[in-house]
Amino acid sequence: MRIGVLTGGGDCPGLNAVIRAVVRKGVEVYGHDFVGFRNGWKGPIEGHTRPLGLDQVEDILTRGGTILGSSRTNPYKVDGGVDAIRKTLAEQQVDALIAIGGEDTLGVAKRLTDDGIGVVGVPKTIDNDLGATDYTFGFDTAVHIATESIDRLRTTAESHHRALVVEVMGRHAGWIALHSGLAGGANVILVPEKKFSVDKVVEWVQRRFEREYAPIIVVAEGAMPQDGAEILVSGEKDAFGHVRLGGIGTWLADEIAARTGKESRAVVLGHTQRGGTPTAYDRVLATRFGLHAVDAVNDGDFGVMVALRGTDIVRVKLSEATAELKTVPTERYAEAEVFFG
Repeated sequence: MRIGVLTGGGDCPGLNAVIRAVVRKGVEVYGHDFVGFRNGWKGPIEGHTRPLGLDQVEDILTRGGTILGSSRTNPYKVDGGVDAIRKTLAEQQVDALIAIGGEDTLGVAKRLTDDGIGVVGVPKTIDNDLGATDYTFGFDTAVHIATESIDRLRTTAESHHRALVVEVMGRHAGWIALHSGLAGGANVILVPEKKFSVDKVVEWVQRRFEREYAPIIVVAEGAMPQDGAEILVSGEKDAFGHVRLGGIGTWLADEIAARTGKESRAVVLGHTQRGGTPTAYDRVLATRFGLHAVDAVNDGDFGVMVALRGTDIVRVKLSEATAELKTVPTERYAEAEVFFG
């Protein structure tokens, strides 16, 4: 069997670990052949490939990013995109695809399966917002990076007696903000799932200053004030209908400074959360996902995604995995509120 592999959407640490596991088990256990498609769904649309054998995956376990490249290409928004994929697969004699990505990439995988192309999905997103799996790889690394950044920012905040607002990624789900905020001892955590009161945030900040400590506020990029809306970097939408968010941290820091008279600064962590070496947890999880994904392809079990349930890797339908986003439930956010202020 000849299997194509691609990575789509935003990059994250652990993608190469999946590729490595897929190829090593596929070649050494099943005797399959592999081809890598470059730059997400753009690869099979335009016929851009690269060799993907044991030599190509030998030293990639610890590398961040993806050796295959990525993009946010949506073949269903490209004229003739699906037909082009069929043509490329036929020319490359590819029998099945393994698509590694998040909500958008796997949404395409589900539609392609419905259209008769055999695809197995692997869940990837630093936001940890993909349904049907307890965790996605990339999330643990992003949380570690954000937590370390909060630790570092706390020392400079204390030295200058200023409030520091740390903006982390999280368009619709606040998992990174919640976990890094709790781990970093933040005084305020703001997530997209719950609109926040600026007055309440200011109250918590002032309480912290009264105790002669510097407040740390962690805010997800998609968080919104009660009387406001998302703050956009650009209103232009990508191929999956997403606008680019950003700026809530700076906006909130300015509000805090204006209302308290205290110095307030914003730090946007941005793509640092996506980069660098994956944590040990993400390396292991990504490797397990890759091993089980090639098992599913070998079994001819298409239209599924490998998922983590408890400590087990299971297969779930792509339709279930992409049905809805996994957001922070009210009770999880309520647990954290005892530490605010």
